[in-house]
Amino acid sequence: MMRYLTTVLVALVAGFAGAAAFTYSGLGDANTREYLVSNPDILPEMANAYQTQEARQQLASIKGNVSRPFEGAVLGNPNGSKTLVKFTDYACGYCRATVADVDRLIAADPDLRVVVREWPIFNGSEVSARMGLAAAKQGKYDAFYHALFALGTPTAENVAAAARTAGVDMDVARTYGESDEVTAELARNDAMARQLGFTGTPSWVVGDQVFEGAVGYDRLAQYIEDAEG
Repeated sequence: MMRYLTTVLVALVAGFAGAAAFTYSGLGDANTREYLVSNPDILPEMANAYQTQEARQQLASIKGNVSRPFEGAVLGNPNGSKTLVKFTDYACGYCRATVADVDRLIAADPDLRVVVREWPIFNGSEVSARMGLAAAKQGKYDAFYHALFALGTPTAENVAAAARTAGVDMDVARTYGESDEVTAELARNDAMARQLGFTGTPSWVVGDQVFEGAVGYDRLAQYIEDAEG
């Protein structure tokens, strides 16, 4: 009975795959069960470790695609040897909060390349993502990205204003934004994000690290440093 309950706890925290791994790995012996029941706070740590391992395994199979930017959708040094990948949505307040952190990282390291993957997961944000990719195609991505995040929510008016600020050719952008090429890029980004287990934005990839959230400048800088170590 105790083994069953512990497996259920693992399932609740790590999912059924984690529970299966726990049950059949030999970790379900009496001593381990007793320790986990006495120290339930370790279960979230187990879950996080398991999820991190799974994400790294998934990343290994698609790493080249994740770090290969859509043409022009890059911040910092497009030829830099260090790469930080950001999955983002213009309607995401946490994504907006990370803009200054990423800018600071770029200013501190001229060899940093930030690959931005447009992942519109909020209602109404797909239009802004399509315009972002259209701006990238015209070499205006950095200016559009910063202008739209500075304006706040990606309303139709703000998207148009950001595009004008960036100097985007609006007629060309509107046509290209509805193209199969842009649609395919958004589908790829969504598929990669889901394969990596991301549940929201911002989400990040650097080296073999996969993580989520507005983690702050210091942690981002540490992840980049660790990837170089």
